Amino acid sequence: MNKILLVEDDPTITEMLKEFLCHEDFTCECADTQAEALKLFGKNNYDIVLLDVSLPDGNGFVACSAMKGQRDVPIIFLTASGDEHSVITGLELGADDYVAKPFRPRELVSRIRTVLRRKSRTQSIINVGNITVDIDHGTISRNNQELYLSALEYRLLLVFLSNRGRVLSRSQLLEYIWDVSGDFVNDNTLTVYIKRLRDKIEDNPQEPAIIKTVRGSGYRVD
Repeated sequence: MNKILLVEDDPTITEMLKEFLCHEDFTCECADTQAEALKLFGKNNYDIVLLDVSLPDGNGFVACSAMKGQRDVPIIFLTASGDEHSVITGLELGADDYVAKPFRPRELVSRIRTVLRRKSRTQSIINVGNITVDIDHGTISRNNQELYLSALEYRLLLVFLSNRGRVLSRSQLLEYIWDVSGDFVNDNTLTVYIKRLRDKIEDNPQEPAIIKTVRGSGYRVD
């Protein structure tokens, strides 16, 4: 489940967004000042930051620069200011996106997930549980022992990793991996490949800790 730091000084927006983000399977911590945001950021790891430009004790540009100086976390600016100068300033400081108020919560969630997917694709090493995936070299290891995965198993694993925290339905998975190996992929084939993948990466495939079944909905990797 992706963890978000929401930095916003309007309590109405904060309450509404936090509730909506939690409903969309994110965890969310909030700060209403620059000082509190930097304090939380220094103590915790976040997958993405939603950052208001106007803060009572400073501005989001300063906070963005300070955060990016500590580690490369994705940042989306939230602001009522839609002028070109503010947009350019935010992007030049390393922001990943810029959303002007008022915005629709579902649109914001879509932008968050797009940024997270893009960030995931740029990471060359991905760790989940005792599994390490080296994207650059196309290798997968479990407890430092290299595994062999077929092309379709590898693609399926990457789909899960690039959508961590999201519940993926079987129809969505089929769309992602359709015909990647040159073979016809149907619902029964998907079942087989999920089982094979679990057999290779899970300590106990009967009680999977990595690829979890969400009953009635699909699968999720946290």
